Amino acid sequence: MISSAPVRIGILGAANIAPNALIRPAAGNPEVVVAAVAARDAARARAFATKHGIDKVHDSYESLLADPDIDAIYNPLPNGLHGVWTRAALAAGKHVLCEKPFTANAAEAKEIAALAADSDRVVMEAFHYRYHPLTHRIEEIVASGELGRLTRVEVAFCFPLPKFSDIRYNWSLAGGALMDAGCYALHMARTFAGETPEVVAAQAKLHNPQIDRAMTAALRFPSGATGNIQCSMWSSDILRISARLTGDKGTLHVINPVAPQWFHRFTVKTANGKRVEHFTRRPTYNFQLDAFAGAVLHGEPVATPPEDAVINMTLIDAVYSAAGLPVREPTIR
Repeated sequence: MISSAPVRIGILGAANIAPNALIRPAAGNPEVVVAAVAARDAARARAFATKHGIDKVHDSYESLLADPDIDAIYNPLPNGLHGVWTRAALAAGKHVLCEKPFTANAAEAKEIAALAADSDRVVMEAFHYRYHPLTHRIEEIVASGELGRLTRVEVAFCFPLPKFSDIRYNWSLAGGALMDAGCYALHMARTFAGETPEVVAAQAKLHNPQIDRAMTAALRFPSGATGNIQCSMWSSDILRISARLTGDKGTLHVINPVAPQWFHRFTVKTANGKRVEHFTRRPTYNFQLDAFAGAVLHGEPVATPPEDAVINMTLIDAVYSAAGLPVREPTIR
């Protein structure tokens, strides 16, 4: 069922990511209104709503989901709660924009994907980089054959998070470096290569016996290309966000493919020489919200549907298993 504009979105939780990921993009999108927010701490929800000009505050997630004036839910809750509240939102008849990773594990992703398929609601995983012109350009160059046959795909997403009380280090909330940064690295490796790899090996650096602060994984693609992903929240690689695609006719190297609006460098080298390409500074999140609104209002397809999320969560589970770590579990409520 196609909805009428604007899409009225409610936010589950007064999350730090919400201003960049939703509120600011919505301010420039006439097809979207951020209409409500709910948080476990009512005072925090009210302060968040006042700061960001949100008209309605709910004192519980359930109350927000039951609001007939809300069409869609933005779910930026901790990883272990993504599946729980996406499931609840679908049961309430809401569209869902769910932050990455889609769920705690592949089994839960399959369950949510089946529920989404049985509904007429849009469910989209928030891999915002996927909607930016820089990503589309990488796909175009690879498909053109300019690099020749791909032989190697390397992606890194490393950043420092020395606050070890952060929820991203919390096992009960499905934390870990692979879940937070590594889900991007795996998704980018798949997207840029244009195919889904198998996990050959993986090695973790641990914050505690269950939580990885860093992870590396070796990949093998059906075409024969090899790959590697590296991610960390605390390691000797303080900050490294990059992708390198090597073919038998050239290489493509990108610094910051995740959020190129802040800074990027995009270089292609072939026998014909070297060139640098530049891309819009319009935020990835704006393109992502355009896509979500387009799907809800006009029935347009999205690049990160639940079926895609199942593939990525399956790879995440495989990396954890290869590294000898337990697969993450949904948070019990």
